[in-house]
Amino acid sequence: MDSTDFLDGGTVTVSEATYTVYKTERPESSAFATIRDETETTVIAETGTIDDSNVIEAERGWKRLTFEMVLPFELVGFLAAVATALADEDISIFAISAYSTDHVLVKDADVEAATTRLEELGCHVRE
Repeated sequence: MDSTDFLDGGTVTVSEATYTVYKTERPESSAFATIRDETETTVIAETGTIDDSNVIEAERGWKRLTFEMVLPFELVGFLAAVATALADEDISIFAISAYSTDHVLVKDADVEAATTRLEELGCHVRE
């Protein structure tokens, strides 16, 4: 299974909302995503929607690009292909994988370059 087959003709949606990646004391119910491990809790939420008293650190100004396709577990290299293509354009990403869909956050200033690069890979971008 070739990961580029999923990019060619695949749909990518750019969020209207701007997101912040927070390091927090505890999870937030309004978060888009929460990642907890042994050492920290990371919350990704629309900017301004979580309790500031819970925030340890924050990285603001992200847009969410969602790959609107079901990605099978046995697919190898999909996120690597996306990350490499965007890295070639000097675009930093924050990647999040759901059960069957991947998302990448890119800085607001990089959205245009990121979507242009994804379109070059054959993606249909919806904003």
